[in-house]
Amino acid sequence: MKWNNVNWRRVLLFIAAPLVLLVLLITYCSRSCSHRGEPSYTEVEKDTLIPAEPNYLYGICIDSMYVEEGQIEAGQYLSTLFASKGVSPKVTDHIARNHRDVFDVGKIRAGNRYYFLMTNDSLETPLFWIYEIDRQNYALFSLTDSLTAWRYQKEMELRLARTSGVITSSLWNAVIGNGGDANLAVNLSDVYAWTIDFFGIQEGDCFDVVYDRQYIDDEPVGMGEVIYCNFVHRGDTLRAIAFEQDGILGFYNEKGENLRKAFLKAPLNYRRISSTFSNSRLHPVYKVYRPHHGVDYAAPAGTPVSSIGDGVVIKKAYQAGGAGYYLKIKHNATYTTSYMHLQSYAKGIAEGVRVKQGQVIGYVGSTGASTGPHLDFRVFKDGTAIDPLKMESPPADPIKQKDMEQFTRVARYWMQSMREPGVPEPYQEPEPPAPDSLSMDSLMTNPPA
Repeated sequence: MKWNNVNWRRVLLFIAAPLVLLVLLITYCSRSCSHRGEPSYTEVEKDTLIPAEPNYLYGICIDSMYVEEGQIEAGQYLSTLFASKGVSPKVTDHIARNHRDVFDVGKIRAGNRYYFLMTNDSLETPLFWIYEIDRQNYALFSLTDSLTAWRYQKEMELRLARTSGVITSSLWNAVIGNGGDANLAVNLSDVYAWTIDFFGIQEGDCFDVVYDRQYIDDEPVGMGEVIYCNFVHRGDTLRAIAFEQDGILGFYNEKGENLRKAFLKAPLNYRRISSTFSNSRLHPVYKVYRPHHGVDYAAPAGTPVSSIGDGVVIKKAYQAGGAGYYLKIKHNATYTTSYMHLQSYAKGIAEGVRVKQGQVIGYVGSTGASTGPHLDFRVFKDGTAIDPLKMESPPADPIKQKDMEQFTRVARYWMQSMREPGVPEPYQEPEPPAPDSLSMDSLMTNPPA
């Protein structure tokens, strides 16, 4: 075949067509595929491209970095972890020695998450190391230049949750059985500590409670405060409404009366009441009938004993043939309490020391004339012993008059919301009314015709 007889148009078309297809394929792939460390783009209109939003990890833009995530392994040390990424022993030693105030890297724990932020090249040089101390706290270490370290907290979000239940055995079982947070039973016990004896709750008592649940990275991590609760106890509905007054959060009933009382219902978490107040009881040790002007709470040795109210320790002593190690606390001009048969005293407890309501003052024992571990608890009113189980405790301060209008709005909102199923919306204080257009100032400057 002679060259002058070749159809050059067909030859050129045969060569050019694959080249054009190859160029189009490369262009398409470069637009639709995002490579590690390269910014991605978003098409907003034909032939118009803008960079996508930058990606951040713990506050650091990682668009130009390579990120490697991992978990601390059992028995792993920071030195071996860093060495695997080419971090020099000098840098590792500097971090371990100079940044204990941020985080002691000798205390890294197996299972905790970490991240290496590295250069996006063939060397993959580590620039930062991030270690999650727990669900909320993390430490950030710079691995270059100044070798600085910082400690931060993740933002915690509060969301309302609602749990209700009927008690068949215990409050804790009722809360857990209905999907509530494990700490909710403890918080409810604290809210109603002055009004409900939770070791005397009856089968059939029920509750309906709204509370704050804590979230980090959209995962539940714990619970916050109780917001509102209806607790039916022995047929009576006891409402608890959270309200902040003078910067202090308290719980009040629908009338604005404080649920907190001058005295707790009981000085400890006990198993049972083994002996009640009596003017004539057969003594278990001496086998004679004598008055027992107190309540015996059977509980394991070492159970913490708390003061039922604010007061001053006026007696700390040992009585071999009777009370064993015991304490007396004077609360005010009217009431004094006594705590007997203690195993030991709490740290710092001495005559003349002022104690707070709920403060641990000692631990259950069996000292003195006792047949087993228990607390003999007594209350004296104007010097005369009274039955602790029948003592009427005066309430703490109610809602102040200046806050009563706002509290009433809050109480009405929750009482109404709890009549409906589901989780209610958070309470929002209403906007103040708009100022009257015919205010005194406007009337003075622009009197009506």
